[in-house]
Amino acid sequence: MSKTVIIDSSAQFSSLITSSRVVVTDFHAEWCGPCKQIAPAYEQLSARLSRPNQITFAKVDVDKQPEIARTYGVTAMPTFMIFKNAQVVETVKGADPRKLNDVVQKLAAEAESGGSSGFETSGSSSEGLWTGADLPRGYKDVTDQVDVRGLDLLNSDSDFGTARTLFLRTKPSGAANRKMLNGKGKSGASTEEKTPDWIESDTDEQLMLFIPFQSTLKVHTLHITSLPPTRNADDDNDDEEGCMRPKTINVYSNRAHVLGFEEAEGIPATQTITLSPRDWDEKTGTAKLELRFVKFQNVTSLVVFVVDGEGDGEKVRLDRLRVVGETGEKRDGKIEKISDESG
Repeated sequence: MSKTVIIDSSAQFSSLITSSRVVVTDFHAEWCGPCKQIAPAYEQLSARLSRPNQITFAKVDVDKQPEIARTYGVTAMPTFMIFKNAQVVETVKGADPRKLNDVVQKLAAEAESGGSSGFETSGSSSEGLWTGADLPRGYKDVTDQVDVRGLDLLNSDSDFGTARTLFLRTKPSGAANRKMLNGKGKSGASTEEKTPDWIESDTDEQLMLFIPFQSTLKVHTLHITSLPPTRNADDDNDDEEGCMRPKTINVYSNRAHVLGFEEAEGIPATQTITLSPRDWDEKTGTAKLELRFVKFQNVTSLVVFVVDGEGDGEKVRLDRLRVVGETGEKRDGKIEKISDESG
């Protein structure tokens, strides 16, 4: 009998990657010839290396589970992703049994020994996949519970990304560009022109983002990545000079829709957070917004209002946003509470 787990829902997949220390996942499609060619080799690995709650092999049909595929940026089949402690640590694209075997064997050996060498959590970017900051102990990344179909974003510049861009799992192009700036002094602007995988505010520095969830959550932390270009003394690009990181952020819970800017001024925020330059990780450009946990129980949506930016620029830039906490009951027509705690 096959030990491979067939994924039937996003909730099942979220549960699996948090209950098993390591999960090897085959993103495939019925019409994909290379997927069928490598399937026997994958099953052999599963039969030989599966260990209860330690190493689990799973298969995701991208046509039946498109939300999972979109969440992890899967665009080519087959794609194999290896999760450790609910985070993507390795990716193998294409039907390459030798490479897949090498990656999985190495991972299995580390899992057996309890080691963690080779698997970064802060700023991890294996094959371009991104985790901007370490997770707090006892909590997990629940960004896959974002209902991307209901996202709404106000005052964003249409020349850049959309609200969905913030929840991509890929490494922000700005991370590589900042590295080039800090090294040889070139900004890599041509890369950014081709790949606007971030958002910028439009007429002023404010942004208003509505984030609905597929299930009720307990939200512990928000990880916000902002990678405005590092400016060189001989760089006279005014557009880059005017781009800032967020400074003041108001967070509202359980709103039915996005708030208008004037409307938000008359509604008390669930929490207001003021960021300083030291709050941003120098390597990943990520800040941890630690929420008052008791105020963010039974959360079905968040509104994130960027009130102003750090500096004298005219625009604010956001590259990625991750949600950290605990999952609750699946939303199915009506909202189900996950506890009776109140803030």
